[in-house]
This record gives sequence, structure tokens and C-alpha cells, in this order.
Amino acid sequence: MPEAAAETSLYLAFDETRTRVVLRTTEKYREDLVQLASRFRTGGQLGQLSVSVDLDDLLAGLNHISAWPHHVGVDWAPELRDLVVGVIQDAETVKKRLDGQEQHEGVDPDDVPSLLGDAWVAELSEFQCRDIAKLLSLQHGANFSVPGAGKTRVGLAVYAAQKAKGAVRKLLVVCPKSAYESWHDETGRCFRSPLRPYVLDRGLDRWAEVLIVNYERLDRSLGNLARWLKEAPSMIILDEAHRMKLGARGTYGAACMALGPLARRRLILTGTPAPNGTKDLENLLGFVWPGHGQRTVAQAVAGGDLSHASTVLRPLFTRTTKQELGLPPMDLRMRYLDMPDLHAEIYNAVVNGAKAGNAREDLSSLGKTALRLLMAATSPALLLEGASRYEPLAYQLPPLEIPQGHSLFSLMQKLPDYELSPKYKEAAAIVAENAARGRKTLVWTTFVRSLTTLERLLEAYSPAVVHGGTLDRDEQLRRFREDPSCKVLISNPATLGEGISLHHVCHDAVYVDRDFMAGRFLQSLDRIHRLGLAPGTKTRVTVLAVRNTVDQVVEVRLDQKLDFMGKILDDPSVQQLSDLQEEPSVAAGLAPSDMAALLQHMRIKR
Repeated sequence: MPEAAAETSLYLAFDETRTRVVLRTTEKYREDLVQLASRFRTGGQLGQLSVSVDLDDLLAGLNHISAWPHHVGVDWAPELRDLVVGVIQDAETVKKRLDGQEQHEGVDPDDVPSLLGDAWVAELSEFQCRDIAKLLSLQHGANFSVPGAGKTRVGLAVYAAQKAKGAVRKLLVVCPKSAYESWHDETGRCFRSPLRPYVLDRGLDRWAEVLIVNYERLDRSLGNLARWLKEAPSMIILDEAHRMKLGARGTYGAACMALGPLARRRLILTGTPAPNGTKDLENLLGFVWPGHGQRTVAQAVAGGDLSHASTVLRPLFTRTTKQELGLPPMDLRMRYLDMPDLHAEIYNAVVNGAKAGNAREDLSSLGKTALRLLMAATSPALLLEGASRYEPLAYQLPPLEIPQGHSLFSLMQKLPDYELSPKYKEAAAIVAENAARGRKTLVWTTFVRSLTTLERLLEAYSPAVVHGGTLDRDEQLRRFREDPSCKVLISNPATLGEGISLHHVCHDAVYVDRDFMAGRFLQSLDRIHRLGLAPGTKTRVTVLAVRNTVDQVVEVRLDQKLDFMGKILDDPSVQQLSDLQEEPSVAAGLAPSDMAALLQHMRIKR
């Protein structure tokens, strides 16, 4: 309780996590505080004169605060007051938009260039001006445009407009390491005098105007970042914001939620805001508008009518779609393969073994089972421990005859001697065909040993290889982009799914396998299909799947997730991906809704 506010009867302030609010009173109002706490679902007593309430719960029940008996004596900590005012103002703006008053209240796209200040020099497309105008019409915002639509530039333009009118003086950017290059480049290109970006590594440059930090460093840098945000009016941008989709339940999300209230303006950028469904979108918008965003999503989707939900949610975000970018269409097809007999026998044994040994049908154990089945569908030999996690499978080419009388276990030990994985065989054929035509190929596979195995099988094409353990990542990418003899890049979506542009040199991709992570799949597709493609460019993507395996479970679940995301974002191009023509987080990206499908596959598999 502040000493200078003796007349204060109720004082509200954040706790240290800034995800809960502490309410304090005097002895005179002790019983009133007990009654007030009981009206909140998350209210809990801290002491005789103080209680704690979840931030979202408090913001959803502000009417309870207005009923405090001594309402003129209610005092708010400045940070909390600013957050509450911003959320209320944006809620009112959104309501006006839904009531058809947006054209009278919002920023006109034609006025955007004049709002950015004299320092801004970068060109903006028509759709970027539209997105900027919509974001400037709100106190806080969300940009869900597809990769390649220039979300980085849009975010910097919002910052420039706020800086020009004196609302902010600093910018904190939270992004994956793969996006550092983009933020460095754009802060130099967009302003007459380049901004001074600083990547948080060891020490903190207090004089940097733009501070860039990755999600992995957030939690252990919270204190320094909080002080930096408080030193001057600041804006915070979460790039690839789906990284914190778990909200306060995840390490990244909890750190973001703690920093969010310290910024005058909050903006999130991601092309995949709901990779696993409603809860992801709730958590993202809950960061932007605590108390309002999460509740609005839940209420909008509750009825099951996604067209209606999209109408309700659309005023909360801006999105430029693939169709609006005017890109040449992408030819994306499924190619189903059959397992050789020995491969099928071993796969079925793996399934039966998983059923027999998997008494716990919880998310963690099923996630590990999913990973094993994904490996087994590609090649059961991946399940065996190698000399290192990077050791490739040593295939005997051509394969030997399968010996009689050996146990299934011993055959599995030497599977690469007897059979070539149908997926590897098909991927190699596609790469060879493309190379003969002078085309480069991007090959995606989830597992590192699968990746190094393909590196050996495709050595005739001077493959570039990038995974989490790659030390010369930039050199590998340079080779793929610039070396005519390098016809293939082999990587996994976890490493290269974000922040890299390959569309100027590569127009063919092959997925040897896919996991359950719809957002990661969408992100990886956009490495070769994004703004800047020459008219008439043919982008071809082939997804390999083995019949009667977990591959088909993955296909169904990804289809359902992409269909949901496309409908909630009102984006037909995403919906189309859920109907392909035939031709941490938890292991394998397994969400709770994936569990039933995986268990069903295991039950019917013989």
C-alpha cells in the first residue's frame, strides 16, 4: 500500500509474474475484501488484508471492482491501469467494427505513409498499408499474414508511427534465431538512419533502440528485459508468436506474459496462429489483450460455427493471404507407397510391441510411441541405436537376398542389407529427375539419422545438409543457393521451417515424412513458395506416405487442423491444403486430440 495514499481503500498491482493481480486494503475494509475475492474464480487469500486474482479473471470481472463500497478510494498501479485501459479501449473499437462503424473510427490505409515520420524510407505494398492501418486503429494488435507478406516490415512501420507521435521510444523483438537476419536487414532498409539493433547475448546494451532476443533466452533474462522496458515507453513484438502458444502453461508463454504488461504497445506476428486448434489462438490473443482476447476466442468458437467465429474474431487481427500475394499456384500432391514384406512385418511387430508395453495412454508416452511409428514407417532400422545420433543407415545396394530361419529381431538389425526404404528410394528418384532437368530439390525429413542417411544416398548431387547440430549452417545454405553442382538441400522443419527464403533457387520439395505439427508443415511449405516468385514459376511439392501406417493417421489429423485454421482465418488457400490430391512441446507434435486417432490405429493394426 503506497504511503502517500492514506485515503486509498483498495490498491491493485501486479505480482512479480505479472500474470496475477494483488489486491490490498485496510483493516476497515477487510470483510469487503473477503467478499470481493469470493466473486473471482481464482481469488485466493494472501494475508488478512490482501488477496491474489488471476489477471484474466480480474479483467473479465471488472464490474466486481466497480461495486467496491468505497469506489473513489480504488487506486491502480500505473502499469496495471494502462493495461486495463488499453484492453477496454480495444474491446470498444472491435465492437464498433462489428457494428459497421469501422470506416468512421479506423485509420485510412491512404494515410499510412504520412503517419510513419520523416525517417521512414521503405516502400509499402497496398496490402501492407491496409494491415498497418488496421493495426494502428487498435492499441494492440495481431498480424497473422502468411510468410512472405512482409510482417517484419509491417511491425516496424507500426513502431515508426508510434515513435513519430511520441508514444514509444524503444522496441523489444522476441523471435527465433533464424529471424535475426531479417530483423537486422529490415531495420537498416526501412529507415533513413538505420536503427541500432542489438541481439541480447551476454550483456545488455541499454542504449539500443531495438533489442532482439530469442525465445530460449527469455526466461533467464526476465529481470534485465523488464528493467529495459521500464526505462522508456516501449513496444514489444513477438515474431513467430506461435512459439508461445502454450501461454502461461509454457516456459516461453509465461515469460512473454510477464513482459507484455510493461510495454505500451503489444504486437504479435505469425502465419500459423492456431496450429493445434482453439486453445493456441486463445493463448496468443490472451497475450495481446489479457482478459479479453482469450475469452472472445472461447465464446466465438463455442457454438461450433466457424464461419460465425471467423466473423467475430476478424476485427482482432489482420491477415494477408497467399491469394492476395498473387503467387503462382503450388502443385502439392500425396504419393502413397507400399512397404516391402520384411519392412511391413517389422512395422507390425513394432505396433504390437507398443500396444503390449504401453500401459500408460498419456500424452508423453503416446508422443514417444508416435515418434517410433514415424521412424518405423520410414525404416524400422532407424529405431536401432547407432554409434551416434548422426550415424547414417548403411544400405547394401543392391540389397541382398533375405536369409531363411532368422528371427525378426536379427533381420531388423540388418534391414538395410535386405531392403531399401521405399521412401528413400522414391525421394532419390525425384531428386534425380529434378537434377536431370536442372532443378534443385528441398528434401524434408524429421529425424537426424534419416537426414544423414539421405545425405549418403544422394551424395552424387553434392547435398547441402542442415539440422540442429550443423555448425556451418550459413555455408550449407550458401552452397545450395549458389553452387550449381549442389542439387539438393536436406533438412528438417524443426530447424529450417522458419525464417529462411529459398524460393529464388528452388521450386521442388519432397516430404519423406511429416509429424503432427500443422503449423510447422505450413511454415516449411513457405520456404519455396513466397513473395518474389517470378510469374509462371511452377512450385511442386510431393508428400510421401506409406500405406497402412501412422503416415495416414498424420495425414488425417493434419487435414483436420488445416481445415480448422483455414476456416477460422477465412483463408481458402489453407483449407485447400487439407484436401491434397493423391499422387518442446510433446514428441512428434502430438496434441491431446491426436491421441484417439493414434490409439485407434494401434488397436486395428494386426
